[in-house]
Amino acid sequence: MKLMSIMLVLSLVVSTACSSKKKKEVADVDNSATIKRDFEVRDASSNTRPGWIEDAEVYAEQENMDVKKYRYFSFETEPKVNREIACNLAKANVRADIAGEITTFIQKSLGASQEGQAAIDANNPKTAPMREFVENTLAERVQALINGAAVVKTYWEKRNYTKALGAKKDYIGFTCASLIRMEAERLAAAVDKASEDIVEKADDPETKANVKKALENLSQEFVKARHGEV
Repeated sequence: MKLMSIMLVLSLVVSTACSSKKKKEVADVDNSATIKRDFEVRDASSNTRPGWIEDAEVYAEQENMDVKKYRYFSFETEPKVNREIACNLAKANVRADIAGEITTFIQKSLGASQEGQAAIDANNPKTAPMREFVENTLAERVQALINGAAVVKTYWEKRNYTKALGAKKDYIGFTCASLIRMEAERLAAAVDKASEDIVEKADDPETKANVKKALENLSQEFVKARHGEV
């Protein structure tokens, strides 16, 4: 009996040790000290880089922003010659960036849908007009449907790029990021209208039915995808 008790204790110790080891192995690691950048931040609009740049939706939820009424997006420019140009571009590209995100999601939804074969079959001539519409026209059409997108916050950095740090040349560049919000109802309407336009481009009833099914409830699926739920 005593031997069994000792073995049980040892088993629990080993199990706990393994569990602790496993947790330690999967824990997040702060690698900020080892990341090699080809620039130094010489000035910025705040002392900390905002979390909304990386994930606008998560930031909005954490900050108790109105996530039921609005959807949140973020956009950051490449380095520009001055701060004014960078921030003007960040604001000007809001609708284009949202439209691009919607178009990419639609392309993935169509490509991933299977009913015997993909809804958009590259080898099927019946889907050629639809593929061309999605690839060349959809983003522009969606952009025209996006209304009411508003800039909530901006953040800029003045960066000193140097060859010594790995840049191709020495120069000073400004980046600017914008946090954008758009009414959820307007965004859903834009996504749904885009899916309807694609369905209309289908040439035959069978393809039209497949595409309609593939894009069913697209606006809800788009929101879920942005929340990492699908």
